[in-house]
Amino acid sequence: MSGAKRIRESNASGVGNAHAGIAAPIALATVVSLSLGGLAFGKDDDDSGQPAGPVAYLDIRSSYTRLPAGVLGIGFSNPSAVVLPTSLSLSLPASQGLGLDLPLTIDLNDRVTVYGGVTASTTKTGDLDWSSPSIASWNIGFQADVWQQNGGAFPTVTVQSTLTRSATDSPFATTTLNSVVEAGYALDTDETRGLLAGVQLTNVSVDSDLAAVRPNLVGYLGGYYQWDNNWKLSGRAGVQSFGGAQLLSLPIAASFTQPILRIDLDRMDDHDNRLFGITTQIAWTPKPTYQLIVRTPLYMTAK
Repeated sequence: MSGAKRIRESNASGVGNAHAGIAAPIALATVVSLSLGGLAFGKDDDDSGQPAGPVAYLDIRSSYTRLPAGVLGIGFSNPSAVVLPTSLSLSLPASQGLGLDLPLTIDLNDRVTVYGGVTASTTKTGDLDWSSPSIASWNIGFQADVWQQNGGAFPTVTVQSTLTRSATDSPFATTTLNSVVEAGYALDTDETRGLLAGVQLTNVSVDSDLAAVRPNLVGYLGGYYQWDNNWKLSGRAGVQSFGGAQLLSLPIAASFTQPILRIDLDRMDDHDNRLFGITTQIAWTPKPTYQLIVRTPLYMTAK
């Protein structure tokens, strides 16, 4: 079984107007990924039965997030977008959010995936009512295995990068770059159980020079186990370090270094394509934040 889809979530922090610096690496990486994927289009099926052609699907993700006061929504999962408040409040109020991510995803082969789509959301801040659902952001990204273990001694190394742009007209709209490098070491030839280790860096660029969001870094260890019935359980535990955010000279989100935990339960097919998935995340900020994601991919091509 392939381990190529271990970290995609899916679906991020720098300071100031750095859109060009963010866009250039993601554009270059996407071009490289497309080129690598194109090399596989003419290949025949391999012995594992994995389809040689690309697999396209709408990777529908429904999410619920609960944040305490003074915290931005940054963690393992890629934030839809970070939008700073226009008021000069010293901290963000407690909030809840419902989101629907609709990225069109294409597995070009068993090593490279590209995706892009929009996120709709509604939020409830403090004692206010839920906002009207609206398009919150759009995103593009890729995931690629730069090295596959394939029974060898060196682990599979996967890189993923997602560029997210908030759709709001606010002067404090953001552009977010979320990048992950993960190593997965399979303990058996079928890759049904193994160990994980990785690092995620999130950079947020704010349109206005009056606001700044500092980088967020997550380092983690974990593992996975897949049963014969193709249910797969993955866990990642680590430490998240966030540099904080400010508006003018006033802090609106405090810096912290705290534990973070994510658990994934997925139903896979014989080619390691996800059929259904549930993800839960708890991040201490230092108060706990919660996120629950349900994934129901809608496949558009034969698997």
